[in-house]
Amino acid sequence: MNARLSDYDYNLPRDLIAQRPLQRRENSRMLVLHRAEQTIAHHQFRELKTFLKPADLLVLNDTRVLPARRFSDDGTIEFLFVERLGPNRWKCLVKPGRKMRVGATAKIDHVSMLVEDITDDGERIVTLDEDVDLYAGGSMPLPPYIKRPSDDRDAARYQTTFAHAAGAIAAPTAGLHFTPEILNEIPHAFVTLHVGQGTFLPVRSEEVAKHRMHAERFSVSPEAADKINNAQRIVAVGTTVVRVLETAARSNRLPTDVSSKERQIEPQSSQTALFIYPPYRFRAVDVLLTNFHLPRSTLLMLVSAFAGREFLLRAYEEAIRGRYRFFSYGDCMLVL
Repeated sequence: MNARLSDYDYNLPRDLIAQRPLQRRENSRMLVLHRAEQTIAHHQFRELKTFLKPADLLVLNDTRVLPARRFSDDGTIEFLFVERLGPNRWKCLVKPGRKMRVGATAKIDHVSMLVEDITDDGERIVTLDEDVDLYAGGSMPLPPYIKRPSDDRDAARYQTTFAHAAGAIAAPTAGLHFTPEILNEIPHAFVTLHVGQGTFLPVRSEEVAKHRMHAERFSVSPEAADKINNAQRIVAVGTTVVRVLETAARSNRLPTDVSSKERQIEPQSSQTALFIYPPYRFRAVDVLLTNFHLPRSTLLMLVSAFAGREFLLRAYEEAIRGRYRFFSYGDCMLVL
């Protein structure tokens, strides 16, 4: 039977959507899911280390979020600059789209821009009169379920403490809970996936298998590959890390029944459009730390593939009863 979009729905009270980060990153709550026993327990994120083994390796996404949100000089159009395509040329999302059809113009910092083309997914390709850095003076691109403008605090808190490689338009939110002190106590490695709009595009087909992910750029360094290949268990911090590691593992074309010690991740820079949903056989990831995700989203489907859909939705019901904080600035879950 084909998976249906409606299988990944749940009702969330609006007041559980976290609008601001906690005062301290490490004070997040952590719902722990034990897959083997099908049990759920309530903990604090700062207890993470107690659930790990000595030979475990945390793998985190060190992408850095760009201050990609800008407004036209007259304040009527919002731009999210997704990618610099070349001198004077950018790919962006705009609101409202009806004001920026092909041939339309607008100004940012008195620099004129022209809509050259519109992609199938509604992105605008714009050309500028001058070659300027539109990220200079931009603000953090908070997701639309955070119902407020971004401020100076978001510049630090909607960014992991280990963010390094600039290129994302959204934070890898499972990493937002870590302080340098907590991370330094646990063996870890970094990979990079620049989170783009593909991660968040809604699934429009009721038949899940018909959805297609946008490709997103990722890289695995030789140092990271060596650490990953020598770890006993891989603890993926976030769904973006899962997609990187599973893409890299699949690229080796190893048999599907290969043991974890035989899985080799090669250093690489590539793209992934991997869409993970049940049923899926994981080749690289053993444990997952993740935030709570939107209903009917590809992220919820990925975690369902890892934890089991029914078990995961039962955990979400438990989190709602326990009044956990949801989404980007919310609490997290550890799936063992």
